[in-house]
Amino acid sequence: MSVQDQMLPAAEAAARIMRETPADRLDDPSPCPGWSVRDLVNHLCLWNARGETAARRQPPGGPGEDHDFTAEPDWADRFAEQARGTAEAWDDPAAWEGKTSLSGLSEGMPAPFVGGLLLSELVLHGWDLAAATGREPGFAAETVQAEWDYLVTTVELGRRYKVFGEEVPVAADAPLLDRVVGLSGRDPRWTP
Repeated sequence: MSVQDQMLPAAEAAARIMRETPADRLDDPSPCPGWSVRDLVNHLCLWNARGETAARRQPPGGPGEDHDFTAEPDWADRFAEQARGTAEAWDDPAAWEGKTSLSGLSEGMPAPFVGGLLLSELVLHGWDLAAATGREPGFAAETVQAEWDYLVTTVELGRRYKVFGEEVPVAADAPLLDRVVGLSGRDPRWTP
């Protein structure tokens, strides 16, 4: 499974997780140290939107990192719409060529690395959000496999950029999503 093929299924799964997030749990802790569920939701909303502009080679627009998307009406539905738009933008083969940037920095990074980061955002933060609210994320096996295939080849580079933490040991025969979560620096046994 390629990262490109799994962008839309990952976006749809993350959107479902977001829609199922109870508003009364937004201040609960998440598996991301120092982040509440609200912080996690806001992070996903912001960087997913920047993922669309990166695919289209446009400067990032919209609110900044201090914006509270959860204060807006229908924030989960708006994320679902944005996530679909981002996945559709990355469906264009041209999005995967050359370099691009999520932050608007001129030098950027290789587009396949950025596209993979976006898949990781959806899968890993989707898992974070589901775990924080006591639910199963429900990603398709193909999506988890694409994330694993991407992560094993890029995790060290991601650690250098502080995108991923140090690996949390997980049994070799554990479910693949648990191994993905552990490889990224999360503990798949984390509970709220």
